[in-house]
Amino acid sequence: MTEHYHPLNSLKSGRWFKLICGASFQHLPAVRNLTLAYTLAGADCIDVAADPAAVAAAKEALQVAGELQAKTQNRRFGGKGLPWLMVSLNDGEDPHFRKAEFNPADCPTDCWRPCEKICPASAIVFQEAVEGFSGVIDQQCYGCGRCLPICPSQLIYTRSYVSAPAAIAPLILQSGADALEIHTQVGREVDFARLWSSIAPWVDRLKLIAISCPDGDNLIDYLRTLYQIISPLPCPLIWQTDGRPMSGDIGTGTTRAAVKLGQKVLAAQLPGFVQLAGGTNDRTVSKLRASGLLLDGGKNLSSPPVQYIAGVAYGSYARVLLSPILEQLDTMQSDRALAIPAAKPAAGVPTPRLNQLEAVPELLSEAVNLARSLVSQIKSH
Repeated sequence: MTEHYHPLNSLKSGRWFKLICGASFQHLPAVRNLTLAYTLAGADCIDVAADPAAVAAAKEALQVAGELQAKTQNRRFGGKGLPWLMVSLNDGEDPHFRKAEFNPADCPTDCWRPCEKICPASAIVFQEAVEGFSGVIDQQCYGCGRCLPICPSQLIYTRSYVSAPAAIAPLILQSGADALEIHTQVGREVDFARLWSSIAPWVDRLKLIAISCPDGDNLIDYLRTLYQIISPLPCPLIWQTDGRPMSGDIGTGTTRAAVKLGQKVLAAQLPGFVQLAGGTNDRTVSKLRASGLLLDGGKNLSSPPVQYIAGVAYGSYARVLLSPILEQLDTMQSDRALAIPAAKPAAGVPTPRLNQLEAVPELLSEAVNLARSLVSQIKSH
């Protein structure tokens, strides 16, 4: 393990920033552009769905980011290199691994469609919005579940899925992922062990393992059991405390659950780093600072700072923060397609793709500045 590589230093100094694209989020242009913007803003880790297409989109963005950094000599908060690429797996039913579904033909004609209005991913559309299609855009849905209780006719349901053990080896060997995150819940020791048995033969190829778990009865005992299952590890370990899953964009108060759960796991003094998730937003770092949970001065340590939060992962809040820019990019692409529907490029001349953020430098700059406003909170403490 090379100590100078910045993601590891970020963990040790309590300045780790992770972008969560979403374990079920497969809208490839958004995955690519979010990865690009947050990489240039200084993120240490990019977490994407365990989908080869999503991984490829993120890797393409990382390559572009590296090229842009080389041109501008952007040292990204004094660090070098690119963020680690993480993919998320689950050992059983989990809200992060599901999609909403409904049959639009069953919707009453007089329904005011609150599902469409509440969806943070703009994944629910009707024919007026997307010609010829009504329902859930599968690639954009990331399973937050906000549409479920709000449907007046209770027509929306979810489709869940569990990571297939047989897919683990190709995922690690062929995708080039740097890290794996396992989503689990209290009481699933057997399911976790089954999934881990598929990961264990390949774990020496990884730079990091993360375990994400929400609160529950006997949580600490459960985490200790998981540590026994995975020990010994050849790489660092993160305990991701999932306070209030997929809620960071709802309101500033959602981060309380994330901080509270982080304190609980820190108090247990488990081996490894503790990183917040679930309800994180632009108030999270200030609450951590006020609670004395950040490492003073960000000094590197030779062992994990178990008495401090090592970092923060941002999901829905980080995505929504950039959504106006990504929507503007989509609009530009659509307008261009309508303006020149039959246009063909000259031989050997590639057609510029306006849905790539770097194709519109002013939007790229705006996106990076917005992303940096969030990243810099944990980086500058």
